[in-house]
Amino acid sequence: MENLEIFGFRALWSPYYLTSIVIAAALYLLLVTKGKHRATVKEKTLFLTGLVLLYAVKGSPIDLMGHIMFSAHMAQMAVLYLVIPPLLITGLPAAIWERIIQTPGIQQMFRLFSKPLIALLGFNGLFSMYHIPLVFDFVKTDPFYHALMTVVIFIAAFFMWWPLVHKVQSQPQITGILKLGYIMADGILMTPACALIMFSEAPIYATYSDAGAWIQALHLCVPSDTLAGLALTGPEMFHTLPLLEDQQLGAILMKIIQEIVYGSILAVVFFDWARKERAKDAVPDALIPKYE
Repeated sequence: MENLEIFGFRALWSPYYLTSIVIAAALYLLLVTKGKHRATVKEKTLFLTGLVLLYAVKGSPIDLMGHIMFSAHMAQMAVLYLVIPPLLITGLPAAIWERIIQTPGIQQMFRLFSKPLIALLGFNGLFSMYHIPLVFDFVKTDPFYHALMTVVIFIAAFFMWWPLVHKVQSQPQITGILKLGYIMADGILMTPACALIMFSEAPIYATYSDAGAWIQALHLCVPSDTLAGLALTGPEMFHTLPLLEDQQLGAILMKIIQEIVYGSILAVVFFDWARKERAKDAVPDALIPKYE
């Protein structure tokens, strides 16, 4: 197998993207340590973890592998859409979110797209549409539409997570048993896209099975002059997994990561709901008659 280093430092480590992440982290720390709205240690940890993961999946060799192996792509998508958004939402103090949401234009956007039903259908609809082979292969070979689709689905994922994890008092939030239903519905809605990929009897994406389309897709993360100097024949140069098995593994990884994330959230929501229900049913000691 060939070594990924043949693609060069820029393709492997995306120095410009790393610079933007470092700047974002510095601005965040400046805002939450020097500004009026201080963040807790927990909030800082969550937000910075989100930024580190964002660089890992979009700026490190993982991003390059996502253009070579479909399984790496699906693991990348799972972290980008299911792990990073809740970390960024909960890592920014509620008071700062309040000010952001009050901005003209953004306020109307939140009012519409953070509604639970719209948020659920919006994210899962876009995710499923993206993985239709015709759409997928077109997007993966066009830098503009690839960037646009990634940003749009990320924003949709953000709104999907918002009703579950935000702490802004002025914003509606689903609570209690409704959260359980919301999470389960989210898991169900993502299943058809994963099932289509998992149970296909042949590779369905040209950008991972056809050498020409695959090389064209590599232009998204590898400089053209670097690609021009390489003798590439296909993704099998960099891994030994058969194309169909790689495709099926991708769907399995997406579902496994989804189940871990949603299962963790379900556990937290359920035990929090149960604790509150017990607290409501408890009779205050002052109301219990005492007999001497």
